[in-house]
Amino acid sequence: MSSVPFTVPSLAGEVSDAVVKVLDSGWITTGPQTGQFEQEFADYLGAAHVVAVASCTTALELSLRALGLPPGSAVLTPSLTFCGAINAILHAGHRPVLVDIDEDTLVPSPRTVAAAAGRVAAAAMIVQNQGGYPVDVAALADAAGLDRTRVIEDAAHGPGAARDGAPVGSASLAACFSFYATKNMPIGEGGAVASGDREFADRVRAMRLHGMSKDSWRRYLPGGSWRYDVRTVGLKANMTDVQAAIGRAQLAALPGWQRRRAEIVAAYDAALAGLPGLTLPQRNLDGITHAWHLYQVRVPDRDAVSADLEEAGVATSVHFIPAHQMTAYQEILGADECASVPVTERISGELLSLPLYPGLTGDQVDRVVSALTEALRTRG
Repeated sequence: MSSVPFTVPSLAGEVSDAVVKVLDSGWITTGPQTGQFEQEFADYLGAAHVVAVASCTTALELSLRALGLPPGSAVLTPSLTFCGAINAILHAGHRPVLVDIDEDTLVPSPRTVAAAAGRVAAAAMIVQNQGGYPVDVAALADAAGLDRTRVIEDAAHGPGAARDGAPVGSASLAACFSFYATKNMPIGEGGAVASGDREFADRVRAMRLHGMSKDSWRRYLPGGSWRYDVRTVGLKANMTDVQAAIGRAQLAALPGWQRRRAEIVAAYDAALAGLPGLTLPQRNLDGITHAWHLYQVRVPDRDAVSADLEEAGVATSVHFIPAHQMTAYQEILGADECASVPVTERISGELLSLPLYPGLTGDQVDRVVSALTEALRTRG
């Protein structure tokens, strides 16, 4: 293992006790802990409804299914995204249409969305809060010619982010969160859909358990019945009470972790500013609270710089290998579609994510800075 790992999951001190209590309760799948976690996460976001699910990928797929789009509908999505978002579109029976990014923010802009929408009449759009930078959903929806009820936020990097004082997920039809081990609020696995629409949330809630009208908890409560109906076709995508109990403990610790992330970002900014050949993360943050899930820099000869850092004991990562560079998606999308995102193609080869997590020490930050400075000096 590198002396400075790329990420180390943060765990609240109450996690172990929370899990033991669930195990002792005799109910470990979706049940009362899941319901309490959903309410507490909704309160944190300021969202009307939260539905806890198995992953952010399933959250995206369930949200697309809940829109009720015609089969084969065109869904706009950035190419600079995790493959799970593309898979969600395909598994929901639709067609990805790639959107290029803005060079500074690394997320689609109204201009790039309008360009993609000009190629095809899109039925919906997935927008991503890349690295924790909250997108302007309303502006992107307008550029696509879509009502906001046809826009799904990929908020896997989003907990802690806000735009104009409104937390990501507080006012969306569907904002999809991830609780994977590397995320700002790690559970290990798990995801959630936040929505301001009760009917939409109820559809997602049913579809996370095959479309059944009642889950096990409601069937086996005193006075419950084994009888249920399947009113829509869904998935097996529920969260367990063990995961939810971990999530409740982690949620209480999240504000402190976010403050530490911001401190580390400030330290990186101060130490790396003006380093030749280095482009720091986007800084036009008026009205924006960045979640700082990632600290993404741009460097020349990225792969070689990454190898130099690894040799110096500093682990890094890349977010992301664009969808249009993946073999399976190239075959599905075709050459013209893959050629429609030139900024993504150019910038993706420069992106490098530095270690950023609450447990990162000041000495480790200094080591990252020193190793990166030396790598760039040697190759300058």
